Amino acid sequence: MAEQNPQSAIFNSMPILVIGAGAIGSLVGGKLALADVPVTLVGRQRFVDAVNAQGLRLISGDSTQRIENVHPAASLADAFRHAASIGRPFVAAILTVKSYDTADALVELGEAATSAGLAVPPILSLQNGVGNEESIAAALGPERTMAGTITAPVEVPEAGVVRLTKPKFLVGMAQWDREKPAPIFDQLHKLLVDAGIPVSLYADARSMKWTKLLMNQIGNATSAILAQPPGVTFAQRAIADLEISALRETLAVMAAAGIRPVDVEKYPLGTLAPLLRYGPRWLLRPVLRRIVSGARGGKMPSLYLDLEKGRAENEVAWYNGAVARVGASVGVATPVNRLLSETVLRLAGHPADWEQWRGNVERLAGAAR
Repeated sequence: MAEQNPQSAIFNSMPILVIGAGAIGSLVGGKLALADVPVTLVGRQRFVDAVNAQGLRLISGDSTQRIENVHPAASLADAFRHAASIGRPFVAAILTVKSYDTADALVELGEAATSAGLAVPPILSLQNGVGNEESIAAALGPERTMAGTITAPVEVPEAGVVRLTKPKFLVGMAQWDREKPAPIFDQLHKLLVDAGIPVSLYADARSMKWTKLLMNQIGNATSAILAQPPGVTFAQRAIADLEISALRETLAVMAAAGIRPVDVEKYPLGTLAPLLRYGPRWLLRPVLRRIVSGARGGKMPSLYLDLEKGRAENEVAWYNGAVARVGASVGVATPVNRLLSETVLRLAGHPADWEQWRGNVERLAGAAR
C-alpha cells in the first residue's frame, strides 16, 4: 500500500466551500482542488452539468488542466447535504458572488447549514467593493469574517471552463477584526499558499479593501455609462477630470474615516495618495490614462458588463455608492461618486435610457457640473 503524502493528509482534513462558481470561484477552487484540497463549488445547474461531464477545466497559456476532484453543487442546500452525508463539514467558505448577491447567499447559507445539522463555516470574502465584510460580520460575527481581495485576469469562456488571460494573479488577506480574529485565518492562508495561490497579508482590512476600491473604481462607472472602453473615455479631458474628482472624494472619505491607503501589488497607491489628492490635474490625466489602459487594455469593466447583461442590480452600489454612503456618515461631500452611482443604477433599472448616454461625454460632464 502506497504511503500517504503528509501534506495531502493535511489538505484532506480541510474541506472548503466555494460559494460562487464564476471566474474567481472556479480559479481559486480549481487551484485548491489541484492540491488535493476537498473543494465543493456552488454554481448554477449548467456549471454542475459541465463539471460532471468534463471536469473543471483551467486554461493558462497553451496548457489546459482538467480537474476531476471538484464536487459541484447547484445550491448551498445540496452542498451541505453532501458534506453531511460523507461526514466532512466545511472548515471555511470562500465567498465570490457579486456583492448584490451577498445578503441572499448569507441567508441561504444559514438555512442550508441548519437543515443539514452542520455549523456555518467562517467566511473569506474575495469580493470587490466595500460592504461585504460588514454584512458577513453582522450575520456571523467578526470572529468568523475574513477580508480578502483578488486581482486575477480571468474569464469564463463557457460553463466549467476558466481561463487565465495573464499568468499572474494575487490574493490579499486580512483579519476583519483584529480584536476578534478568525481562528482559521492562519490555516486558510497556509492552505492557499501551499496550493500555489500567491497571497499578500495586510495588517488592516479596511486599508486593503478601500485601496482595492480605488483601483476598481478607476474607469469603471464612467465607462459603463458611456459604453466606451476606459482607454477611450480617459482620452476625454472632461472624463479624466471627472475621474480625478471621484478619486479625490474617495481619498477624502478615507482620510475622514481614518483609513490609510496602502501599496497594492505593483501599484504604489499608498505612496501616491497625496499626489492623487492634491497634484495638478494636467499631470494626473496622462498618468491615470496609462494606468487604466495598461490594467484593463481594451476590455470593458465589470459595471458595464452588468448593464450589458441587463441585470437590474449593479455593483456600483458597493463602489461609488459606498463612497457616497460612508462620506455622508463622516461629513464629506461626494457629489461625483453619488452622481456616478445613481446614474449607473438608473440605467440598470431603465435600460432603454442607456442609448441616450452612450458616447455622450458632454451629457455626463454636464451632469457633473
